Amino acid sequence: MRMKQLLATLIIGTSAAFAGNAMAADITGAGATFPYPIYAKWAEMYKKATGNGLNYQSVGSGAGIKQIKAKTVEFGASDMPLPAEELNQAGLFQFPAIMGGVVTVVNLDGIAPGQLKLTGPVVADIYLGKITKWNDQAIAALNPGVRLPAEDITVVHRADSSGTSFLFTDYLSKTNPEFKAKIGAGTAVKWATGVGGKGNDGVAANVQRIKGSIGYVEWAYAKKNKMSHTQLKNRDGAFLQPDDDAFKAAAANADWAKTPGFSVVLTDQPGKAAWPITGVSYILVHKVQEDAAKGKEVLKFFDYAFKSGDAAATELDYVPMPDSVTKLVQDAWKANMKDASGKAIW
Repeated sequence: MRMKQLLATLIIGTSAAFAGNAMAADITGAGATFPYPIYAKWAEMYKKATGNGLNYQSVGSGAGIKQIKAKTVEFGASDMPLPAEELNQAGLFQFPAIMGGVVTVVNLDGIAPGQLKLTGPVVADIYLGKITKWNDQAIAALNPGVRLPAEDITVVHRADSSGTSFLFTDYLSKTNPEFKAKIGAGTAVKWATGVGGKGNDGVAANVQRIKGSIGYVEWAYAKKNKMSHTQLKNRDGAFLQPDDDAFKAAAANADWAKTPGFSVVLTDQPGKAAWPITGVSYILVHKVQEDAAKGKEVLKFFDYAFKSGDAAATELDYVPMPDSVTKLVQDAWKANMKDASGKAIW
């Protein structure tokens, strides 16, 4: 009996030690809601492969930037790349993790998903409060033969500081001068009209709830929630449906090697096949890692995602970073990521 008790104690003690080691290797991140579905999937895969966990808080890009600057998380995530000056001031290093598309979604009876055609200038006028009815001539002209309801448009936008909002407003600013002058591009702007929702999921929930509404969400959220997306007219004049190929076509123009801080913005790219609101989600980490083990674990997580996560990303309608780009990123890890003594952690 005493031997059984001793064995039980040893097993419990060993299990506790393993649990302690796993907990020590767990990492925390916070920020963009745009990539949350794929980060959650990668975290599940990484936990199975290594036993190490990721706690990712999907709180919006603005909150993620604040948290990494305050050093309350191991990494931040933003869909708006930070400029080199801001990165240097905060001692941060930035790298791309995943790409995807932002889509406009509507709640209109009798309109099938992907049936309605919109353009950047028209969407901008809706968000400026200039177009207020679904049967407005500007929308009808784009959709001959489509029976548009004579109901009010309810605009839905993000209420929090959001990288998805940056991509959306950056696109509208590039296609509509009045929108650029009155609202402009940013993670948090002063909207002219509408109802706010927190996160991509909050916007999706409001659009699903409010008849006659329009909103903007990351494509994975639209598909997951079976929402009615619209076509958008791109820079070359083609009306497109959102899909991986359209996102990849927009990303094909990116010059990662020559862009400081990898700060590529993929909205309104040329090319007949390019989706007009394509974006990159970025990871923000401190160049000097006070806890080198945690810093290295962040890099190990994304190294695993780059090497083993492409299929999961594609399944969730994201575009994985090309191998040529992940090579650039990993070379930049070696050059930029140091421990407190100045030694490279990768």
